[in-house]
Amino acid sequence: MGRGKIEIKRIENSSNRQVAYSKRRNGIIKKAKEITVLCDAKVSLVIFASSGKMVEYCSPSVTVTDILDKYHGQAGKKLWDAKHENLSNEVDRVKKDNDSMQVELRHLKGEDITSLTHKELMALEEALENGLASNRDKQSKFVGMLIENGRALEEEHKRLTYELHKQEMKIEENVRELENGYHQRLGNYNNQIPFAFRVQPIQPNLQERM
Repeated sequence: MGRGKIEIKRIENSSNRQVAYSKRRNGIIKKAKEITVLCDAKVSLVIFASSGKMVEYCSPSVTVTDILDKYHGQAGKKLWDAKHENLSNEVDRVKKDNDSMQVELRHLKGEDITSLTHKELMALEEALENGLASNRDKQSKFVGMLIENGRALEEEHKRLTYELHKQEMKIEENVRELENGYHQRLGNYNNQIPFAFRVQPIQPNLQERM
């Protein structure tokens, strides 16, 4: 008996559907490789599973971009929407602006100016003078800022020196008060003890008198 014909429709069972996808995906990729080798064909294959995972194959002799360019040329269909075209145009515009700025920069450096007209040279001179004036203005402001910072540091140094002097004067005053208090207490103590027991520095040694 021959093999029965299988009805092509969505497989409802998720496990069976995954198994069928895996087998048929590998089969398609195998066929793409075979037709590439046997027939020298240029093949590009892209498969997206229901989960979103992508599988791709491209003939070794070409790239996906090459395949898309050939398709675009022969089918006459636009592969990119207007948004991508606008983006491409913007990229081209930025490149042109960058090239123009590079030329202007060389001119400002004094390079490649032989081809400039008289008006262009005058405009270049004016731009240089404006840049020089702006640079001098910024330099003057920077120097002024340094001077102000120096003055502020000098004032701070004077203030700290004055505070230090005050602290030293206060410490000396406290030391004098301590010394005066000590001498006063010592004098009071000498007044309280009998005269005979006081220390007499000029009293001759008693042993020498005997």
